[in-house]
Amino acid sequence: MRAWVVERPGPMASGPLALIEREVPEPGPGEVLVEVEACGVCRTDLHLAEGDLAPRRPRTTPGHQVVGRVAGGAGVIGARVGVAWLRSTCGRCRYCLRGMENLCPGSTYTGWDADGGYADYLVAPAGYVYPLPDDRPAEWLAPLLCAGIIGYRALARCDLPAGGRLGIYGFGASAHLTAQAAIAQGATVHAVSRSEASRRLALDLGAASAGDRPPEPLDAAILFAPVGTLVPPALEALDRGGTLAVAGIHLTDVPVLNYERHLFQERTLRSVTANTRADGRAYLELALAHPPRVTTTAYPFEEAARALTDLAADQVNGAAVLVKT
Repeated sequence: MRAWVVERPGPMASGPLALIEREVPEPGPGEVLVEVEACGVCRTDLHLAEGDLAPRRPRTTPGHQVVGRVAGGAGVIGARVGVAWLRSTCGRCRYCLRGMENLCPGSTYTGWDADGGYADYLVAPAGYVYPLPDDRPAEWLAPLLCAGIIGYRALARCDLPAGGRLGIYGFGASAHLTAQAAIAQGATVHAVSRSEASRRLALDLGAASAGDRPPEPLDAAILFAPVGTLVPPALEALDRGGTLAVAGIHLTDVPVLNYERHLFQERTLRSVTANTRADGRAYLELALAHPPRVTTTAYPFEEAARALTDLAADQVNGAAVLVKT
């Protein structure tokens, strides 16, 4: 089969990815073999390729927003499934027993600890895949499996009050789905992005503003851009009692904060770490019952490196998706 691997982590201009031929993996006990239809391209994949996330194994295949069909192993052959970021947890630690499996010290991740969906096939634990409908395009479904799920958790973590004012910093794959969920709940959404295309998309989806800064104090905010220098202005833009949730797995260094300007008046700074399977099930149920507008930019499977290069340059409108042609 064909598989993209991270050969030499580094800037995309240095060519960190290589397309190779390797054997189709064999599913182990309790695993399914999935034939890939499409795979979303996530900024986490970019962090792995460029070395912001230290590789956990050599020549890893990225990709954790996988739509495909069960081709062997413990599942029903031909069933459509989604493979997401969270690959496994121990099920025994204090965090798993509290329903906080996203914090499990023994957790593993698709496309980081094990090969992901930038390939013709992958294997995944059957208990961590999601059933998906047959009547939706794979390109539409793929971004839901990370961009949608992590946005759903970030929205919960930012404690947005009913009818509140939400700031979204960075307006890519996850943000454009999260904005729609917040607006559907009655929130006023202000998008902050340097990309003109992203600003237009935000306004088209119903954002009240899209620019360099929010025009009014915010009750809550989510930082999707992996840029630590945005933390102080995002905190400063919060109203009293507001919460800023940082949604990415990687963030550049945060500058020194001034207590009075950035944290006083009970402002809260909080991280978002992966998701639980309960988050995934809840979000997918919501998205399938009330389908969001999923804006995608499709790339042929053979052009995975170009997709990540465009993502690094903020040249992707909505979510990038690798599709089989």
